[in-house]
Amino acid sequence: MTEALIAALFVFVLAAFVGFEVINKVPPTLHTPLMSGSNAISGIAVLGAILASGAKDWNISVILGLIAVILATINVVGGFLVTDRMLQMFKKKEIKA
Repeated sequence: MTEALIAALFVFVLAAFVGFEVINKVPPTLHTPLMSGSNAISGIAVLGAILASGAKDWNISVILGLIAVILATINVVGGFLVTDRMLQMFKKKEIKA
C-alpha cells in the first residue's frame, strides 16, 4: 500500500470516530436544525460524487463515485423526509368541528 492510501485511510478512520462522537453529543432539540444542515452538505457530496464518477472509462474511482452518488442521494432524500416529518410535529393541529 502506498503512503498516500495509508494517510487517506487514517484520515477516514479519524473522521469516522470524530463524527460518531459529535453526533452522540447532540441534544434532541438541536437534531432537526443539524439534520437540515447535514442534508445541505450531503447535497454537495452528491455533486462531488457525480464529478468523480463522470469519467468515460471504468476504473475504481468511477465505481466508488457511483456508489457515493447512490448513498449520498439516499442520505439526502431520507434526511429531508425525516426533517419534514419532525417539523410536522410542531405544527398546530386543526380541530375539526
